[in-house]
Amino acid sequence: MKRARLLELLEVYRRELFESVTPFWLNHSLDKQRGGQFNSLDRDGSVFDTDKSMWLQGRALWMFAKLYNEVERRPEWLDAARHIYDFIMRFGFDADGRMFFSVTADGRPLRKRRYLFTETFAIIGLAEYARATGDAAARQRAIDTYRLVIGHLRNPRKLAPKIFPQTRRAKAHNLSMIMLATTQELRLAAPPDPLYQQVVADALDQILNHFLDERAEAVYEVLGADNQRLNTDDGRRITPGHAMESAAFVMHEAIAQKNDALVPPALKMIDYSMKRGWDERYGGLLYFVDSEGKPPTRLEWDMKLWWPHAEALYALLLAHHLGRDEKYARWFEAMHEYSFARFPDPEYGGWYGYLHRDGSLSTPLKGGMWKGFFHTPRALWLCWKLLGDMLA
Repeated sequence: MKRARLLELLEVYRRELFESVTPFWLNHSLDKQRGGQFNSLDRDGSVFDTDKSMWLQGRALWMFAKLYNEVERRPEWLDAARHIYDFIMRFGFDADGRMFFSVTADGRPLRKRRYLFTETFAIIGLAEYARATGDAAARQRAIDTYRLVIGHLRNPRKLAPKIFPQTRRAKAHNLSMIMLATTQELRLAAPPDPLYQQVVADALDQILNHFLDERAEAVYEVLGADNQRLNTDDGRRITPGHAMESAAFVMHEAIAQKNDALVPPALKMIDYSMKRGWDERYGGLLYFVDSEGKPPTRLEWDMKLWWPHAEALYALLLAHHLGRDEKYARWFEAMHEYSFARFPDPEYGGWYGYLHRDGSLSTPLKGGMWKGFFHTPRALWLCWKLLGDMLA
């Protein structure tokens, strides 16, 4: 990729992050009366549902604190992080140390899920906030919550099973991926702990030696507990954007460990995901793909969502930087052209989230209980930062 193009892209990602996406959420999402962040924002930023997603509170806390720590110490970013942190600490945790998934506008519990993702996003948010402020209580709550999550994962009896284990035992790629990413973030704020190395090693083993199937040229989302393939809809499912997000975390670990051996399998994860997931008819990434070409049962399988494209942008750019292969630059340019032509809203700012297969808009919302201030700004920040490194 030529220097002139890198400079052009650097400005595009800077402008989109700092003049569109971040101001949209900063100006519209914070609940100044009751605390925390509204998640359900219409195209113009107006709130259409006042219930609050606690896992998105943790994500937004991380993002605002990360911008403050890594980009510029802007008071408005730290104020937003503190505003969300206070809400999480007041209303996010149940008496057992686990977290609520959603709460009312004033913090009353609505839902508590069996999954541990709300806790993992709180961990990274609390850890990054501790880095920004030196708040020892935030750091300790991040560490304590991390240990609680590990305890639950290592003792399955603590979590109600999704499927009767006496009938079928299975495991999911997303847990290995999220524990890798969570540990990478916690390490930045917490004292060294041998546990982090154990969790990272196990996550890498699961991702690269099991969920990545080089013979099938696929990254599977679900396997049997003994690593066997499941001939079910779940067992055949591939999520291209998720696989590329996971590949980026593996490449981050390659950099952290100075271990170049981790890069080639990560690149294969990207290769297989682009081969299977890129829509040759309309462009963009399909949401779900059946590895054997059987009919996908999830009706949103062919939609084009914001987060797979955001994650793919960064994964492809990082693959080009580490892999030194021009095909990743070409794929990045295709993903960039598709994404920037459809997701950004130049009139009101922010990114749309949901497109039909042909690229037309499905809904004008900018935020909901599943879409918040995370995937898009994280990818924009990471791309902007990496482009600067590539220029240097």
